[in-house]
Amino acid sequence: MYQPFAAPSRGTRKRRTIFTMLAALLISAACLTSVAAAQLTTDPRVGLAPGLDNPGVAAEAMTLLAHRNKPAGWFNPANPGDFGFVNSDLAFEGNHAFVGNFNGFLIYNISDPANPALRTAVVCPGGQGEVSVYKNLLFMSAEESRSRTDCGAPGVPSGDPLRFRGVRIFDISNLDAPVQVATVQTCRGSHTHTLLKSPNDDANLYVYVQGTGGVRSSTELASCVNAGAENPNSSFYRIEVIRVPLAAPQNAAVVNEVRLFTDPVTGAMNGLQNAPPTPQHPSGMNWGPTPITDACHDITTFPEIGLAAGACEGNGLLIDISDPANPRRIDAVSDPNYAYWHGATFSNDGTKVVFTDEWGGGTAARCREADPVTGRPADALNWGANTIFDIVDRKLVFRSYFKMPAPQTTRENCVGHLPSLVPVPGRDLMVQAWYQGGASLVDFTDSANPKEIGFYDRGPIGATSLVLGGLWSTYYYNGAVYGSEIARGFDVWGLTPNEELSTNEIKAAAEVQLDRLTPQHQPRFVNLPSFAVVRSYRDQLERANEIDAKTLAQVDKFVDRAERLRAQGKEAAAKAQLNAIANQLTGAQFADLRRELRALADAI
Repeated sequence: MYQPFAAPSRGTRKRRTIFTMLAALLISAACLTSVAAAQLTTDPRVGLAPGLDNPGVAAEAMTLLAHRNKPAGWFNPANPGDFGFVNSDLAFEGNHAFVGNFNGFLIYNISDPANPALRTAVVCPGGQGEVSVYKNLLFMSAEESRSRTDCGAPGVPSGDPLRFRGVRIFDISNLDAPVQVATVQTCRGSHTHTLLKSPNDDANLYVYVQGTGGVRSSTELASCVNAGAENPNSSFYRIEVIRVPLAAPQNAAVVNEVRLFTDPVTGAMNGLQNAPPTPQHPSGMNWGPTPITDACHDITTFPEIGLAAGACEGNGLLIDISDPANPRRIDAVSDPNYAYWHGATFSNDGTKVVFTDEWGGGTAARCREADPVTGRPADALNWGANTIFDIVDRKLVFRSYFKMPAPQTTRENCVGHLPSLVPVPGRDLMVQAWYQGGASLVDFTDSANPKEIGFYDRGPIGATSLVLGGLWSTYYYNGAVYGSEIARGFDVWGLTPNEELSTNEIKAAAEVQLDRLTPQHQPRFVNLPSFAVVRSYRDQLERANEIDAKTLAQVDKFVDRAERLRAQGKEAAAKAQLNAIANQLTGAQFADLRRELRALADAI
């Protein structure tokens, strides 16, 4: 998220001729308008009542289990959206959720998701405050000049050795009393950071630092060079790599400064997007932030496949991380519909990447009825949307856009923000935060045709003007969805069945239990054989009309009988039932169900 700024006026977007004849354009526009109007008036998210504590709510497939307001001292009563107390990102370790905040971080006990309890509040002002967790270590980004190495009150002058911008490291072995063990200074601070626990290095953890602020003076940090691409030592056009010895995290240090944007032919370090595409959108809407690639906003690592995806202001990158200290760009894409490449999420099998566009910097209303979005009359192009790519031969291949479809008011900051995967077997589902656009449950299994299948949305905080708030991140973890709400606090939801999501799929997802989760250090989910997994594939066949009623009844009879036999301790008989029905399913459409039936039989 960016603090309010004056958006640059330069750059316009290329017009598209949708129809060549005016008559055809008018007819099509009229049809689209009538269809869109029907969609907008029936969406329950339209017209929700405003309020900080008791706004109107609309929900589908998501039920609020718990909400916790910010604790005393962590909000400004006169200004709920005060940037000094913004809730930011989330991370999880065991039965605890860690909520980043521009004022420090909060630790909640979530052993009972329906009754989260605040355990510890660590005051450490510095802005951004995004957190990652790995075992007994917590990492926290700091980018503002008010930040101090000692976590003290703001006010350190420029050049003071106490001034800090970079990545903090805390030992959280004692959750009641975390201890800061290291502060790693960087030239542009840390807007975000990304962990990498490489399978090729057991002794160290790596942290990729994404700094998007101004360059510090050399008197404040000697290694910093505030210069353009003509200077080979420029502090722009790079990311920093921190190596953290797990046995001695206090010795963490920058070990590399990687220039991911270099032109392979000319060697120019500013080899990717150097200016906004032109011309701008026909409506006159402008860029903001400006998509000039001199840093990455965020990087998501997926250690199991040896790849990372970088959302780097003006470009989306695919990165080889097999050598963790020396990440290497292997592909880069751009998009004239993107104001600012912001974040990335892989599909669980590593064959797709969803990139997000934070048009407006997170502080502006960018989901208004007149804003470009799929399915509405203003849809010349998509801004503030997700873009879905397939990974084909280690290249990014565009497939589609997706933007949360319900229009929001001018009083709601709204644009795509931080999602995470929901481990339903056989599907690519994610739950995504849209600031005051709420949370959206999205199926992108078919990368060319993503669709929303659930949501949770509140009315605007402000009744007459925009008050900063909304969901910074919504992450699925061990059976529940957790949300960090900028102004309101901490949320927990349970998934509930509808036509697009079955009880069995929800149960199968909940069976995936992780020791920890920081979504930008993406794990691979594994659905172990179970009756819920088998029935999930059965439900998917029924939903897609790929199984006839007689075969469906046979599947249910054999699977139900196998479950009863197993409960009675008759394992051999249960195995026989599962293998018998698997052998009856001979069509290609049954391949996944057949595989899971046999896997469950083998597991019993």
